[in-house]
Amino acid sequence: MTTDIDESAIAPSLARGPRLDPIGEALDWRGNEIGCEACAHRDRLAAGHCRLRHACVNDRYARRIDRFFAWNPELANDYLDHPYFEARAVAAKHADVFHLPRLLNDPEATVRWSAAHRLPARYLLRLREDPDREVRIRVAMRLDGQDLIMMMEDPDYYVRQIVARRIALTLLPLMMSDDDPEVRREVAKRIDADWLMAMSADPDASVRLEVVRRLPAPQLAWLHRDPDCRVRYEVASRSEPGCLAELARDPDAAVQDMARQRLLSGDAGRDTSPVADSQ
Repeated sequence: MTTDIDESAIAPSLARGPRLDPIGEALDWRGNEIGCEACAHRDRLAAGHCRLRHACVNDRYARRIDRFFAWNPELANDYLDHPYFEARAVAAKHADVFHLPRLLNDPEATVRWSAAHRLPARYLLRLREDPDREVRIRVAMRLDGQDLIMMMEDPDYYVRQIVARRIALTLLPLMMSDDDPEVRREVAKRIDADWLMAMSADPDASVRLEVVRRLPAPQLAWLHRDPDCRVRYEVASRSEPGCLAELARDPDAAVQDMARQRLLSGDAGRDTSPVADSQ
């Protein structure tokens, strides 16, 4: 049975307990059976600093390797060149930080990110063009400002999406024409209000919907004939009176109802857009 307790934060004598991992095998990364007799750290077994099938540096399961280094962090530096990538990646979590920069050139993405995660942000700059998308995603999540500029044209849409969420507002206009609509949606959510009308003709309805949600009421009439009923509904819910009569005859029943309710209630023209609320 597993628990949510972080065993690396408690004393080895308590962490080793009576439990074993539910996986009963004890195999190394080559698939060979592990024996404590030939282990270089067998002296630590009697001291409670390792345990077969639970906390073992020779095991192929990363969780067991992690437990071993949590109990024996002073050994982590010695495993940064181990042939098994999981051993290197886990050792990087516990090793002295001064030994980590060289791992940014490791052939395995897991190792590169494990090292970069602990290093100052300036070390991440060299990973902005990492061949592995998962590494670039994590890099984009940590960098800010000017450091993200070169990632605005990353080949992976999700990397660009993260960039659009984090980059300076003044740089967002450069991403208005991104090839992916999900990226343009993120741009529409954050871009300065002065640029919203420029995005109101976006070919993707989900982007236009983000735009219309932020536009102030006087500008909504521009979209009252939008081909997407969700956009027209938003217009009907907040626009000034001029286009409500036409929207009251809209082919979509929900748009019709909203426009008619506002005409009857007399609240046409009340602006509840986020942009207006912030003014």
